[in-house]
Amino acid sequence: QVQLVESGGGLVQPGGSLRLSCAASGFTFRNYGMSWYRQAPGKERELVAIITSTGGSTNYADSVKGRFTISRDNVKNTVYLQMNSLKPEDTAVYYCKTAKILTVAYWGQGTQVTVSA
Repeated sequence: QVQLVESGGGLVQPGGSLRLSCAASGFTFRNYGMSWYRQAPGKERELVAIITSTGGSTNYADSVKGRFTISRDNVKNTVYLQMNSLKPEDTAVYYCKTAKILTVAYWGQGTQVTVSA
């Protein structure tokens, strides 16, 4: 079955960096676009970044443009989110998500990112 396992979250000071990873299994990873979402306490889940199946095209929420970079390794079946210049407002649970496989998109379990001094 499809599995997505995020890792790399943690506590970081403002201005710091983290790299999130999402290891995928149970489907042909290289055939599907992937995305990162986040959900802060009391807020709706929002799209952060998206990448096509080949990695040739990416797109970002305005709030993270220039600071975050999404990438993927289709040999390791992993998608990454490099987060630089982190701000307290980036604090959230971060989730990776597949594009629809047949009719269903799959989510990981999430990883907590906390940006605080």
